[in-house]
Amino acid sequence: MMFRIGHGYDVHALGEGLRLVLGGVEIPHIKGCIAHSDGDVLIHAICDAILGAAALGDIGKHFPDTSAEFKGIDSRVLLRRVVALVEQKGYKISNIDSTIAMQRPKLRPHIDSMREQIALCVGLSVESVSVKATTTEHLGFEGEELGVSATAVVLIYKE
Repeated sequence: MMFRIGHGYDVHALGEGLRLVLGGVEIPHIKGCIAHSDGDVLIHAICDAILGAAALGDIGKHFPDTSAEFKGIDSRVLLRRVVALVEQKGYKISNIDSTIAMQRPKLRPHIDSMREQIALCVGLSVESVSVKATTTEHLGFEGEELGVSATAVVLIYKE
């Protein structure tokens, strides 16, 4: 078997009165992501990790933010398309590990739902999808509540 690892990172600024969607779950909050799509930084980081593991570029290459087709799109749609791309190359996803950095709101109550949504999109069991959340102790743009970031690591394989 051949194994490959991919890493993804995404950042979005936060703005008042916008929807906050993370891991395919809408989370009640006074701020949401400023973005061309739904701004789901977690799914965007996972997409980049999967694409990177297969050496297929990044999310912007496949779904440019200059395209009207992707305006406001649910990022779960993009994730399913990314999975299809790597499967066409003969790869399967083994597991996903991810982290969201955001000062507020507390994300722990939403993590299980995020894991379920991501697992559904990529065809894995929930046990193969890890989502963690951290604050930055009021440091940096996340800590100052100006934005949110996410990182992801993915293992893919080909038999």
